[in-house]
Amino acid sequence: MSLTEKLDKIRSPKLQNQREVGQGPIPRPFQPPTDRKQTSIVLSAAEDTLKDQKYGSTPTAYFAALLALLSQSVSQSNGIVNKELATSVVYLLDIIAPHVPAPLLRSKFSQILTSLAPVLTHNDIEAPLIRSSVGCLESLLVAQDNAAWALPQTQVSPRRAIAGLLVLASDHRPKVRKRAQDAVTHVLKNPPPSPSLDHPATDMCAETALRSVNEMAASGKKKGKGHSRQEEHQPGLMHALQLVKTVASASGGWPSKKIDPLCEVLMNISRSNNEYLTMSAFDIFEVLFAGMADEMSSAKLPKLMEAIAELRPSQNDSQLLPPWIAIMSRGYDVSAQVSPEDTFQKLPELFQTISGFLASSSHNIRVSASECLISFSVNCVPETAILEPSVYDDKVLEKLSKAATSLLSVKYQSAWMEVFTVLSALFSAFRWRSIGFLDDVVKIIGELRDNDSFNGKKEADVVLGNAIEAMGPDSVLQILPLNLAKPKAGQPGRAWLLTILRDHVKNTNLAHFRSEFVPLSETMFQRVIDNQSSEKTIEIKIFETLVQQIWALLPGYCNLPLDLSTAFDQSFAEMLANLLYKQTELRVNVCKALQMLVDSNQEIVNIETSEQELLLKQRTTKDDAQKNLNHLSSFAGNVLAVLFNVYSQTLPQYRSYILQCINAYLSITPEKELLETFQRVTTMLEAALAESISQTQADKQKQPQPSADKMPPTSHTLMDLIITLSIYLPRPTFPTLFSLAALILPQSSDPQLQKKAYKLLPRLATSATGTLALQDRNAVLQALLLTTASTVSAPARRDRLAAISVIVEHLPQTTLHFIPSILSEVVISAKEVNEKARTAAFDLLVLMARKMSQGGQINQSQIPHMAADAPIAQASLEEFFTMVSAGLVGSTPHMVSASITALTRILYEFASQLPRAVTEDLVQTMDLFLTSTNREIVRSVLGFVKVAIISLPEDIVKPKLDTLVPGLMSWSREHKAQFRAKVKHILERAIRRFGFDAIENQCPEDDKKFINNIRRTKERRKRHKAADGAEAATEEPAKRKNRFESEYDEALYGSDSSASSSGHGSDSERVSHSTGRAARAQTYITEDADEPLDLLDRKSLANISTRKPTPAKQAPATQRKNRTDIDGKLVFNDDGHANNANNVDDDDPMGLDTTGPDPNDEMSLEGGINAYVDAIRGRDAVQRGRGGRLKFSNKREKASGNGDEMVVDDEGGKDEGRAVKNVNGAGGGIAGGGARKEVRFADPRGGRNGGAGKGRGGGGGVKGRGRGGGVGGRVQRRGLGEARVRGGRVVKGGGRR
Repeated sequence: MSLTEKLDKIRSPKLQNQREVGQGPIPRPFQPPTDRKQTSIVLSAAEDTLKDQKYGSTPTAYFAALLALLSQSVSQSNGIVNKELATSVVYLLDIIAPHVPAPLLRSKFSQILTSLAPVLTHNDIEAPLIRSSVGCLESLLVAQDNAAWALPQTQVSPRRAIAGLLVLASDHRPKVRKRAQDAVTHVLKNPPPSPSLDHPATDMCAETALRSVNEMAASGKKKGKGHSRQEEHQPGLMHALQLVKTVASASGGWPSKKIDPLCEVLMNISRSNNEYLTMSAFDIFEVLFAGMADEMSSAKLPKLMEAIAELRPSQNDSQLLPPWIAIMSRGYDVSAQVSPEDTFQKLPELFQTISGFLASSSHNIRVSASECLISFSVNCVPETAILEPSVYDDKVLEKLSKAATSLLSVKYQSAWMEVFTVLSALFSAFRWRSIGFLDDVVKIIGELRDNDSFNGKKEADVVLGNAIEAMGPDSVLQILPLNLAKPKAGQPGRAWLLTILRDHVKNTNLAHFRSEFVPLSETMFQRVIDNQSSEKTIEIKIFETLVQQIWALLPGYCNLPLDLSTAFDQSFAEMLANLLYKQTELRVNVCKALQMLVDSNQEIVNIETSEQELLLKQRTTKDDAQKNLNHLSSFAGNVLAVLFNVYSQTLPQYRSYILQCINAYLSITPEKELLETFQRVTTMLEAALAESISQTQADKQKQPQPSADKMPPTSHTLMDLIITLSIYLPRPTFPTLFSLAALILPQSSDPQLQKKAYKLLPRLATSATGTLALQDRNAVLQALLLTTASTVSAPARRDRLAAISVIVEHLPQTTLHFIPSILSEVVISAKEVNEKARTAAFDLLVLMARKMSQGGQINQSQIPHMAADAPIAQASLEEFFTMVSAGLVGSTPHMVSASITALTRILYEFASQLPRAVTEDLVQTMDLFLTSTNREIVRSVLGFVKVAIISLPEDIVKPKLDTLVPGLMSWSREHKAQFRAKVKHILERAIRRFGFDAIENQCPEDDKKFINNIRRTKERRKRHKAADGAEAATEEPAKRKNRFESEYDEALYGSDSSASSSGHGSDSERVSHSTGRAARAQTYITEDADEPLDLLDRKSLANISTRKPTPAKQAPATQRKNRTDIDGKLVFNDDGHANNANNVDDDDPMGLDTTGPDPNDEMSLEGGINAYVDAIRGRDAVQRGRGGRLKFSNKREKASGNGDEMVVDDEGGKDEGRAVKNVNGAGGGIAGGGARKEVRFADPRGGRNGGAGKGRGGGGGVKGRGRGGGVGGRVQRRGLGEARVRGGRVVKGGGRR
């Protein structure tokens, strides 16, 4: 910002509230309103004085005038004479001083410093005045030269000024301290011209800052064993450390002479228990290292590293050693960037030093040491030592490998898990140079891995995996052979190595797979064949698994192989082709391998990186990758022929990987072979189509329907291949493609083939050549899609919409008549049952609207059913809305509903771009449709109203509330199709936007209860939310999970409540309340009463749960047996006739007797008869319905929920009997129940208390109407001498239950 703009802000009252920004990144102090007004007055007075004396408005003139005012407001003898004037003058000087010439500032240095001294040294001065004074000093100090900086601090010199700034940089006021630190940084980063790298005041600033740190640290230790004393001096120590960081971050960094004492004091501070102090010390080291990363300051780095190395703590200092190791790691990381060769030569010694800490008993020290060694391995091994190694580099690698091997000795056994991570990093750093150097490491770890009692197998597998990536599988298998084909005595088999090879083999020699694993696979497979006649034993299964695991290695070997041009020859290709034909279980791995050959080389050709980096990471170049692709292209024709045949022999659900492989080889196939392949496939497809067309409908019906386990028709397979080929074909073949599509699309008899034909256009749009063809043949394709609209099948609807989208996207501005021609079909598709088809229709509507909004001409004479002399219309967004609105006068409710849904979607997308009049007309029209009696139409209108309330401007919707709200309330009493819930959601959104009073005023009087219920539900939910939020305030908030795929769906279907159809809100309240409690995620511990839970045991996790544990139910000391009647039914006892032999409590009226009927009881036969009758003729009996199909009854009982009720006796005590089960009937007295009700038990022999139940089992009292009840319990005895009632049970003594 220029000086003029800054002064204009001070003059203008409108701009005075804006923050003043000074030169560079340092902000100027913000003034309170009273100070701003005073500053404006002072500036006006100075400008008037300059104008009267005919001085120009230059920075120098302003500076001179303000110096005169400064001398009036502040004097050396009297201090601050006028504080308000001094504040304004110093503020203006702070703004103007950076624009004043440096010679003038140097000449006035003594005067200004003398005037500002009372301000800077007084203890009661406000912070705004001090910050402005610091800004003035900053500008003065930046302008000084070497001569001025050479003056001693005892004189009025820049050194005295910088000393004052250093004092303020540790001030207790945060803003003053920050402003002073920024000023010191700016001064030190702008040294006067000289041959020295450092600023002349750097030594002084460093010494002052270091002394401040030492004093604060010593103050904390004096009388310092008390915790309160330490806490008192920690803020001062933090401020002092911040000052050190400020000086260290300046240009040139920390002075070399002060590095040793700084490192010592920082290391001591790192031992503090205060984590903030420790982090501050680490930040200073980070700043020191970052400042020494450039060539100018890198000369100080060796001295800094020596100083840090000399401060090495003791071997077992778990408090100081980890930070020291971390600092060493960071320091040598910077050293490797500055001088990589020198650092690499020091690496063995450093590695040996740090690795010694791995023998420590402290876990933290071991982890820190391992991380440091990993950092050394990753950062300190230069690329030249790998790509172009010298003799000295080999010696260094040899020393490092010996040190790494020694880490696997018994001495470091407690740290082997950390050692394994270091070894993994070494393999990654050495890359292929690991061969010969780290062989012993591989051998030792392999032997450990073979030991069954070894616990670190997972970590060992990671190391071996890195070794395989670095050295290659051939080198690793020479050290650790598999021993599978011909196992040797005393050497273990290493089948476990196959899974590690599968995950880590890449960028290696393909010839090794041919020489090592192909013979092994043949051997294993031969063993499977030899044992085919016998039963499948575990050994045969093992051999089959080994064959699978061996061929699972092939994709890794084909990932950028180094010898592709020699290893992949005709014989190997023929072998893979035979495998594809004969071994179906190996097809996946073989296809992935063939695809990987192409994809990995194409990735190298297309990558944007340097050749050296490619050589380091992939050991290949772009030229080599291109040669590999050329070599593969010579086999592409034969490979494609094999893949096409295999594809035609594979079930559709298993074809995806074959199609991906075909895609890869089509991309490298020469054009001549591509045309020949296309010609063959096209000829076969035309023949298959001709054969299909010639078949009569009767022949097609005779053919079995295709299923998941049967092959699809040949035409389907060939069409898949045509679609795959399409994007790789040259332009001359496109007429044939489009003719095929024109032949297939009108055929509605084969929906799947039609669906595949529609996929052709979106597939072509993915290539540049296909896009040009679509643009050239746009008119032909428009006509094709219009003529096939009547023959499209339901499964092909979504793909047809995608094809239309492609045509619309490439539609010229002069042929926009296609949009209204196809629009009705798209609108109807918005009501499709298939969700993906609906989504495609919505997206197409939005695409059409955008196309129309871009402008163009619509030749209405070319629209079907339009007059030949129809005028040409101009395309616009309003015109598109008019076209869609035409469907509102449709002849069917389905068409009207679809049009409303389509309007809702495009209104949501383009509401802000529509003219106000169009939007108001839409809302008015929908208001009329809200009074419709057709539910389908109203359902769509409700969606429109909701979108309107959410997205339209308030001044459009609010005037319509007087008709919208009554219309909505008329449907709030409709429970079908969730109308009530939808209306409630809409009203909730309306209340949130327009307020409760606005909605209630428009609501009819009869429906205000519904509105009040919404208000109460909302308030109750808010209270619950506030209560839950208060309880969970300290917990992390759960991430919101969106249930909707798009913003439109969320606007249309989303709501804050989940109200039930009842409208009372109880369900939603319970849901919200339960979810709020669930968010608190309480945790419970289950423990035995005898033994407390051991939280240090790993098994204790099984006793920790988020569910509240319930006390276990204890079994009773004596198990009671249930009482049953002669039919084996449970009975209740209320008369004290207990069977003590059956352990039934005499005092318990509900005691159960579980002994059941005696097997020798003469009446036990009736229980079996009852069960038989119930099974074949009871209420739940299985019946045969129409066509002999079995039917099961699921009817609910009418009178009661479970039918197990006792008869209520009004007279009580007269009848003595046992409890019976009153099935499907409600018991009652003579009149179905009196005033005094007492639980009694019905007499199984009938009687006057039959009950008045209406169910099939109701008793037959005076008012008993149950089928099977009778007045007085009269029954008719049939068969077996017992009562028999249709559908009932046989009961001795009469009376149907």
